[in-house]
Amino acid sequence: MDELLEISHSLINNTSLEFERYLKDQIAWDEKLIGIKGARGTGKTTLILQYLKKKKSEGLLVAYFSLDELYFLENNLLQTAKTFYQTGGKVLALDEVHKYPSWSRELKNLHDRYPDLQIIFSGSSIIDISKQEGDISRRAIMYELHGLSFREYLKIKQKLALPLLKMDQILFPEGDIRQLFPDDFKPLSYFNDYLTTGYFPFSGENKELYYQKLRQMIRTIVEYDMAEIKGFDIRNGKKLLQLLYIISQQVPFKPNLSSLAEKTAIHRNSLSLYLSYLAEARLIDLQYPAGISISTLQKPEKIFLNNTNYLYALAEIKPEKGTVREIFFQSQVKVNHRLNYSPSVDFLVNQEYHFEVGGKSKTRNQLLSDKHFLVKDDLEFPAGKSLPLWIFGFMY
Repeated sequence: MDELLEISHSLINNTSLEFERYLKDQIAWDEKLIGIKGARGTGKTTLILQYLKKKKSEGLLVAYFSLDELYFLENNLLQTAKTFYQTGGKVLALDEVHKYPSWSRELKNLHDRYPDLQIIFSGSSIIDISKQEGDISRRAIMYELHGLSFREYLKIKQKLALPLLKMDQILFPEGDIRQLFPDDFKPLSYFNDYLTTGYFPFSGENKELYYQKLRQMIRTIVEYDMAEIKGFDIRNGKKLLQLLYIISQQVPFKPNLSSLAEKTAIHRNSLSLYLSYLAEARLIDLQYPAGISISTLQKPEKIFLNNTNYLYALAEIKPEKGTVREIFFQSQVKVNHRLNYSPSVDFLVNQEYHFEVGGKSKTRNQLLSDKHFLVKDDLEFPAGKSLPLWIFGFMY
């Protein structure tokens, strides 16, 4: 355990507090059992280490343990946490919990036995806490961390502190919304860099190296993380990668299950389930009509890649602008709002607002009511009911 504590000490001390994610302000940090899930690479570990660093500066004894450490192959989590608590531990963070077989039951036991010990746990987006043993779902407060918004990207890469906007502020602004931004702010000059390489916090200067990392991360998710999904046979990982690749060349599209089954050798009756696996892993997003109950066996009406960076990393040729626009809109708006398929417009949001997303060719003639909006990628700032695409990246 001493080695675990040394690793914890080093990680916490070397964590920067310079940039903090949007989720930090949404988490109820006073709760005693907090869960944070999300896709690989979104920054869950850094978020937790930042919190631990602050609590340590307050004089509390804190620790960070990753449950995929070899230590936990031979040592029990309950006993390890008990030892930490008995030596005065107050805040315990447990990462990669889905790699420890009985994690939910043991976390429940720790929470019940040591009510003054705060436990923060994190793991893959595939965690479905409602299906875990030990009734932990009634004890833990769960959150999900998404990739960088366009606003966060500008803060971390360009050191620009820009406003957080709500949907109503964008759709029905009181006055000129550009007054919320610096006079010299030119959003379109940064927008393409975000679309190509800005979604994950670890992006660097070398674009090809970044895409290589993304492709490797995708393989790791499919071949390693998805083994934790109940009912998924990891031997089908290759088929799942092939399915994702085929989707990446066509998204967003209305799936033809018979065609996909033929190309991937996945039985047509299993395809909807496989698509749900990819969605659980946050590799794709599935869109369904409003007003229906969704099951894993239901065919989606439309499929998107999870974010635009995946599109550029997987596409064999330069992606179509229309595809990039729609994936960006989906990836940013879904964090705080519900999106549904609509046969008449590109997006139906909250079953109330209708959005047509496009470029210069889109016209106001397509706006049928005061709840229909035109979203354009060539606008710097709103003009009536024509809204700039980039501004939807300021909602988290």
